[in-house]
Order: sequence, then C-alpha cells, then structure tokens
Amino acid sequence: MVELSDNSFTGVIPESLGNLEYLEVLNLELNNYISDSSLSFLTSLTNCRKLRALRFNENALDGTLSASVGNFSNSLQNFQVNGCKLKGVIPREIGNLTGVIYMSLYKNELTGHIPNTIQDMFNLQEFYLQSNEIEGTIPNVLCSLKDLGALDLSGNHISGLVPSCLGNVTSLRKLNLAYNRLSSRLPANLGNLQDLKEFNVSSNSLSGYIPLELGNLKAVTLIDLSKNDFPGKIPSTLGGLAELTDLSLAHNRLDGAIPDSFGKMLSLEYLDLSYNNLSGEIPKSLEALVYLKYMNFSFNKLSGEIPTGSPFKNVTSQSFLSNDALCGDSWINVKPCQSKSTKKPGGKRVLISLYTFLGIGSLLVLAVGYVVLRLRKTKKNASQADVSLVKEHERISYYELEHATEGFDESNLLGTGSFSMVYKGILKDGTLLAVKVFNVQLEGAFKSFDMECGILQNLRHKNLTKVITSCSNFDFKALVLEYMPNGTLDKWLYSHNLFLNLLQRLDIMIDVASAMDYLHNGYSTPVVHCDLKPSNVLLDQEMVGHVSDFGIAKLLDAGEAFVQTRTIATIGYIAPEYGQDGIVSTSCDVYSFGILMMETFTRRRPSDEIFTGELSIQRWVSDSFPSGIHKVVDYSLVQPGDEHIDAKMQCLLSIIELALSCTLVAPNARARMKDALSTLQKIRLQLVSSQH
Repeated sequence: MVELSDNSFTGVIPESLGNLEYLEVLNLELNNYISDSSLSFLTSLTNCRKLRALRFNENALDGTLSASVGNFSNSLQNFQVNGCKLKGVIPREIGNLTGVIYMSLYKNELTGHIPNTIQDMFNLQEFYLQSNEIEGTIPNVLCSLKDLGALDLSGNHISGLVPSCLGNVTSLRKLNLAYNRLSSRLPANLGNLQDLKEFNVSSNSLSGYIPLELGNLKAVTLIDLSKNDFPGKIPSTLGGLAELTDLSLAHNRLDGAIPDSFGKMLSLEYLDLSYNNLSGEIPKSLEALVYLKYMNFSFNKLSGEIPTGSPFKNVTSQSFLSNDALCGDSWINVKPCQSKSTKKPGGKRVLISLYTFLGIGSLLVLAVGYVVLRLRKTKKNASQADVSLVKEHERISYYELEHATEGFDESNLLGTGSFSMVYKGILKDGTLLAVKVFNVQLEGAFKSFDMECGILQNLRHKNLTKVITSCSNFDFKALVLEYMPNGTLDKWLYSHNLFLNLLQRLDIMIDVASAMDYLHNGYSTPVVHCDLKPSNVLLDQEMVGHVSDFGIAKLLDAGEAFVQTRTIATIGYIAPEYGQDGIVSTSCDVYSFGILMMETFTRRRPSDEIFTGELSIQRWVSDSFPSGIHKVVDYSLVQPGDEHIDAKMQCLLSIIELALSCTLVAPNARARMKDALSTLQKIRLQLVSSQH
C-alpha cells in the first residue's frame, strides 16, 4: 500500500510505480501532481496485477484516458479520478474492468457518449460521472448492471429519454440525473425501485404527469423534480412516503390543490412547492409535520388561511410570496383573515351579540380604568420610564412593553447577551418589536445601556439596527428595536434546516462592511464596534444584514487612532492587540470582520473543537490558501454538477484572500474597511456577470 493523500506533493507521477509488483492500494489524492497528456503512469500501473484500489482525486493531471486503462487486472475494484481535469472520451476498453465495484470520474472535462461496453462491468455497484460534458443519451445497457446501487450522471449534456428499464434495476439506492437535457416523461415503472433512497431529476425538460407509482418508493428520503415542465395535479400517493425528508416540486406547471395526504409524510423536513399554479388552501394536515423546518409555497394561486400549527410557527413571509388570496397573522406579511362573524352577519342574533358585547365592553373599560389607576400608584417609577430616542415616534411605556412581551415571557425570548436579554414583542396595533432588556443587577449593564443609547441615537444607516425608542428608570432599562424576522446570521449558518447560498452570504458581508465603513468613516466621531460576530448580524425580511449590539462599542475622539480598554470582547473574534494590551482601534473591527468572513464561508466557528493549540481558524484557512481552499470552504456552496462551479470557486478564493488581508497580525498592514467594502462589491459584480 502507498498512502500519500492530502499533502502538497508536486511533480510528475513516476512511471516507475509500475515496478511495484505487489502493490495493492495507491492513494495520491488531494495533491498537486501532474502528468503527461497520455497519463502514461496509468499504463505502467497495469503491470501491478494485484492492484485493488487507485485514487488520484484532485490532482491536475490534465490528460486523456487511453485504451490502456482496459489492461488493469480483474483484481481492481476501486478506480477514482475525480477533479483531475481529464479530457476526451471515455475509452471503450473501460468495459474490460470487470472487477471494478466503485468507479468515480466526476468533476472532469470528459466528452462524448457513455460507452456501451460499460455493460461488461457486471460487478459495478457505484458509478459517478457527474460534472462533466458527456453528451448523447443514457444507454439502456446500464440496466443490465444488476448490482448497481448508485448512478450519478448529473451536470452533463445528456439528452433524450429516461430509460424505462431503469425501473428493473431494483438494487438502485441513489439515482441522480439532474442538470441535463432530458425531455421525456418519467417512466411509471420507476416505482419498482423499492430500495431507492435518493431520486433527483431536477433542472431538465421533463414533461408529462408525475407518475402515481412514485408513491411506491417506500424507502425514499429525497425526491427532487424541480425545474422541469411537469403539468397536472400532484399525486396524492406521495403522501404515503413515510421516510421522505426532502421534497421539491418547485418551478413546474403543477395545478390543483396540495394533497391533504401530505400530512402523513411525518419525516418531512424540507418542502418546496414554489413557482407552480397550485390553488386552494394549504392543508391543515401539514400541521402534523413536526420535523418540517423549511417550506415554500411562493408564487402560486393559493387562498384561505395559513395554518398556525407547529411547523408554521417559525415561518416568514418568504414562504408565501405572491399568493394574494392567502390570509393569516400580520407578521407573515399577508392580509388578515376575516372572522366568521364578519363574513356572515345574521340579523337579530348579531344585534343581540352586539348589545352584549357593548355592555361587557363598558364594564371592561371601567375595570381597566380602575386597574390602571392602581398600577400608576404602585408602579410610579415604571410609568415614568419613557425616554424617546426617535422624537417622531410615539413613546412606549413599561406597561406596553410588559404587555407586548406577555410579561417578558420566556417563550418570546429571541436571544441573550452579556448584559441583556432580547424579547419579541407585539403592540396592540400589531407592530412587531424587539425589546432589549438590560439586567441592571449586573455590573456594567448601566454603562452598556448608556453607551448603546449614546451611539445609536445619532447614527442612521440602512445596515445598522434601528432603535425606535428606549424605556428607562432606576430599576428598568430597555431599548426598543426594529424587529428582524429572519433572526441572526449565526442561526442561518448553523441551523441544519436553513441555508444561505453563496450570493446571499456575499450580500450579507457587503451589508456588514457598508455598516462598518459608516461607523469608521461616515460619522463625525469614529465608532469601533468591538464585538462583530454572526450573532450580532441581524437579517430583516429581505435577508438584508444589520449590525447590532453596541454595548461595548468605543468612540474615538478627534485625532485619536486608538483607545485602551479593559472590556473583553468575544474570544475568537478579537484582534491580537485587543486581547493582549486592550488597544482598541478601527483595525480591531477589520480583524473581526475578517474572522466573520472566514466563518461565514467555511461554516466553522472560531471556537470549533478542531481549533486547538496554535491552530486557529485564521491559521487553518491561511495554510489552505490558495490551492487547498476547497478543503475548508463550506462544501454546500459548490456542489458537483453546478454549471458555475469555476466562477464560484474564483469568488471564494477572492473572498478568502480579502479575509486573510483583514486578519494580518500588524494592525497597520490590514485592509481598511472602505477598501474591504469596495473589494466585496467588485467580487459580487464578477460573480453575477459570470452567471449571465
């Protein structure tokens, strides 16, 4: 066995490896090896008759597979050359590899057709050919591979039919044909694949009705039929898929109602029905889907009341866009539903009810008046706790805040900080608020409150959290903030049911950089935030980022480059000079912003358990830059089969390069926030241009 994977080895792979007569396993993946255009080292390795496994993944071999690849002995079981810039066609001689069980050729530049000789690889169990430039049709001979468990042909230029004979390959566990040019109907006999776990035909031109027989895929956990041309009704038989966790039927021409049977898919976590012509009400049966974390019904013709049960409690308006006839709670941003009594007034009964209501209402007014007078006497301090930061806004009393948060109930708690707790509040007029209540029992809470008030009452920027008013007396201090329905960046990065794509993350970083540039350069007195991290970046309804929490911020007087402090910020995000000497400058924020960028695009916290000893997130990223950047970035940002994969990788390289320049040890050597903002805007422009 020769195991040299995941290093930084360079040079040409030597042909002398073919002299290792008893070699069984050769693993050179994740290096920087090269080869001549004919990959002559592969020819030499055919002399090693005991070879069982060959792995060359992620090396820039930049050559073609020659006919000699068919000369390996029948002992070869594992053959992997992913991401090696292979060109040309797959040779017919590959069919000679009758012992191969696992073959992976994905993420190359292979062209031509899938050779019919592949039918001779009768032991093949897993075949990965995604992210190439393969053309032609799916050959029927694949159906003769009776042990085939995984077939991934996604991200190619394959056209024609989905072979109906695939329904006879009952060993299939994974079938991915997404991102091709398939244009047929889905064969009904695919329902024979009783053990199929993943079925993905997204982003083709498939048409015809969705087969009822897909309801027979009892083991399936993922079905993605999105971005095709399926018409008609959604089969109610899909409701019987008890193991299904992910279902996407988005971007089709589906009409009719959402099947009530969907309420039986009790394992469902992800449901996307957006961009269709669905009508009727959203079934209340969906309230039974307690594991459902993401749902999208946008851009349909749905009507009626949005259910309010378990999975619907945390949804946002993004799930229901462009369904004008839907109604529900105001925080979802749809019209309110009319009560049944409003819809159907009924003569004397309504009149009697009205008199009864008015009588009870009068008594309530008297009772409330009495209670208010009592409260004013017993809680005089609280009633006087009104100091408005925004003059044009009506002042909000302690009692209103108490009522809005249901007595500062834990069920309305949005988050906690060093000196405060933030609650969701709803005023009587339906206005949503975030109420930041400071714990006055803690040393430093008064100072934190005063600092945040002092800074935010004078700052105005679209990417800073807007303070509506404050409420303050001797024993109660709170800030009333604009409510951010999508929570924090931290929540979106680390919740398994939420996802931010590359452009969304980049846009949020631009929002943060814009806010920080304003703090550093756009205000008469430079402001150093001192605690920039994902939990202090809030996201509004449109997923626009807002920097929040100025509790330990510092103001720099005119001419001051830095100040000193004993206040400790969050470990992992603080600049070296801040942690060692308490020196605070705008460069400290730049450092934190660099760490924030690394975390956002790697999805690794600075406090992650892998960072021990001298290994920090900055060191980890730096050591991988530039050639190994694919090892550290969030793998979900660049998926195999993505037609824009090169542009996205270049975008990530540029972002990481900027993040590294923000986290240099010497403060004066770091990028300025103004320059960081400009660089990110240019990166975004290049990314968007490459996708059009």
